Amino acid sequence: MSVARLWAVVPAAGSGRRFGGSTPKQYLKLHNQLIMVHSINRLFALPLLGCVIAISPDDELAQTLHYQNPSLLHFVAGGAERMDSVLAGLEFLQDRAASDDWVLVHDVARPCIAVDSLNKLHETLIGDAVGGILAISVRDTLKKAVDGNIVETVARDHLWQAQTPQMFRFGLLRDALIAAKQQNFQVTDEASAVELAGFSVKIVEGRMDNIKVTYSDDLALAEAILQAQAIKN
Repeated sequence: MSVARLWAVVPAAGSGRRFGGSTPKQYLKLHNQLIMVHSINRLFALPLLGCVIAISPDDELAQTLHYQNPSLLHFVAGGAERMDSVLAGLEFLQDRAASDDWVLVHDVARPCIAVDSLNKLHETLIGDAVGGILAISVRDTLKKAVDGNIVETVARDHLWQAQTPQMFRFGLLRDALIAAKQQNFQVTDEASAVELAGFSVKIVEGRMDNIKVTYSDDLALAEAILQAQAIKN
């Protein structure tokens, strides 16, 4: 039996509408490097055979940046939605990856992913038939609101906040995303498509510092996290 190889796909075609401003958030500077460079370089802590980055067709910057392992990078045109970009990355790997190879999908705006979280995800799932995700348990009290008024306090028991990377078998993930697209389901993460296909997805406990830069005030927090990680290392 052949050993399953490990690939990565990074959807990076988004415009960062929620962040605001004219510059996509992945191209903002953080701790002396662009967010995108941080996020991709972190993945090289794992034994990747290749990393496919799905960018906007009119993106002229991504391929000019300085990454740690440029020979492992491949750039493809992404789509309007996250799932379209991930599928574009998987299509590129179609003739390169075996069905039971692993694909690690990571948000381009998660620059603080820790090496120990990457190793934990990889080591926990390596023998699994399906795959799983990094996630953290919900700690705050959750409120459901309508028109600015609370209508329900939601029990947080058994609730987890999904993170990336999310790691799945190549063939299974590709089939699940294609099926979701055919059913007009706009899934917001890979696990949702795999769940929709009827598979059970494992949770691997992640860390609070694996934040996603979504709003402008996330930048200061991400900067503080990277500084603290640099001191620790």
